[in-house]
Amino acid sequence: MNEACETPNRLQNFPITLFATVMGLTGLAIALLRFEHILHIQTYAGKPLLYLITVWFFFLLFVYLLKLSKYPQEVKHEFAHPIKINFFPTISISLLLLSIGYEGVSDSFSSVLWYSGSIIHIIFTMTILNIWFFKDFKLQTKNPAWFIPVVGNILVPIAGVNHASPEISWFFFSIGLVLWIVLLAITIYRIVFHEQLMAKFMPTLFILIAPPAVGFIAYIKLTSSLDPFSRILYYFGLFTTLMLFTMFRNITRIPFFVSWWAYTFPMDAATISTLLMFKVTKLVFFKYLAIVFLIITISVILVVLAKTARAAVRGEICVPE
Repeated sequence: MNEACETPNRLQNFPITLFATVMGLTGLAIALLRFEHILHIQTYAGKPLLYLITVWFFFLLFVYLLKLSKYPQEVKHEFAHPIKINFFPTISISLLLLSIGYEGVSDSFSSVLWYSGSIIHIIFTMTILNIWFFKDFKLQTKNPAWFIPVVGNILVPIAGVNHASPEISWFFFSIGLVLWIVLLAITIYRIVFHEQLMAKFMPTLFILIAPPAVGFIAYIKLTSSLDPFSRILYYFGLFTTLMLFTMFRNITRIPFFVSWWAYTFPMDAATISTLLMFKVTKLVFFKYLAIVFLIITISVILVVLAKTARAAVRGEICVPE
């Protein structure tokens, strides 16, 4: 993937959406680490993958900052785009996910990543909300990618309860949860009563899994208990996952786009939330469901990774749309 972005022209068209690769792969690393901890199944892949993704993230960040310095107008154009703007928080979300991954591996590094990710993410959230409120967006531009800034806020408590006051985590959790409900209503209305999403954005439907799945994990972290509300979050996330599985055949018929990475992190979240459900309920059903989800997640990530690498070799990434 590196070679496809080396020339100045490639750099000029380096897409912000590539940070979604960090989300998907870091989520997988966390899932593997949680499997080792909860099920005592040694995968020997969690930590090495986490280290590799850390390097990949900082490489992407370096390249995008280089793009910002050389082609600031291109970055400004992306930030003004009604859909691409929602991918800028993938930078702060990547920091938050890496902070979760490094818990128990390097707590000091996890803390630095968490504080950096939380501060950057609240800035992105405030900035994007201002744009949503004061710019004339058409309903046709609404798609599940709009959930990305919301998911980031719900992620904060997962590592945040160990790095700062729980009140800070509740602050972020409240933002994410309420905005998720609002955006869910808008998104379903747009999908059902208006024209279909563009083909390249169909994979973003899987983003619908992430808020309830991540919300369940964060809520358990905040309360340390399985109560009716946490069950609602988990089971709605599970229902959304199963519902999208029934649509998978239609969604996968579309050509490959970088947006296919939208499949990955939500599947990570479904896997980890199911593993956590097994931990708190001790019901063996959730153990085997988590294993099934992990197998599906790894398969999806391998397919998307292979298609991304092939597209990069063919020079189909970092090109004008």
